Amino acid sequence: MARWEGTQEMIEGLTPLLAALEASEIAQAVRSSRWSYAAVSGAHVLGIGLLVGAIVPLDLRLLGLWRRIDHVTLSRVLVPAAALGLVLAACTGVLLFSVRAQRYATYDIVAVKLSLIVTGAALALLLHARAGLWLERATARQAWWHGAASLGCWLGALSCGRLIAYVG
Repeated sequence: MARWEGTQEMIEGLTPLLAALEASEIAQAVRSSRWSYAAVSGAHVLGIGLLVGAIVPLDLRLLGLWRRIDHVTLSRVLVPAAALGLVLAACTGVLLFSVRAQRYATYDIVAVKLSLIVTGAALALLLHARAGLWLERATARQAWWHGAASLGCWLGALSCGRLIAYVG
C-alpha cells in the first residue's frame, strides 16, 4: 500500500507518545491477559454493533426508505443507541490500539479508518446542530445527503477495521 505524503514524518514525531501509550499499565494489562484482550475486543464489537446497527437504518430512512415511519420518531430511538455505540467503540478502540500503537500507526488503513470515523462523527454533529437533536428541522435534501455520506463513512470505517487484521 502506498504511503501518504508526510505520513512517515508524522509517525516519527509521534513515536515517543506511541511508545508511552504502549508502555502504559492499561496497555500492558490488555496485552498480557488473554481474557482482558478478549473482553476489550468483545466490548469493541458490541460498540460497533450498536453504532452501525443504529446508523444504517437511520441513514436508509434519511435516504428515503420506510417513508411511513417518521424519521423524528426513529431518531429518538436510534440516535442515543448510535451515540452509546460510538463512545464504547472509541474507548475500546483506543485500548486495542494501545496494545501495538507503534505498529498500528504505520498502517495506512488505520489512518483511513480514523479519518472516516472523525468525518462521520463530525457530519452527525453538524447535522444535529443544524437540524435539531432528533433531526426535526432536516430538509429532505439535507437528510438525503447526510444519509449517503454517513453510510459511506461508517461502512467504510467498518471495512477498514476488518482489513487491519490482514495488513502489516
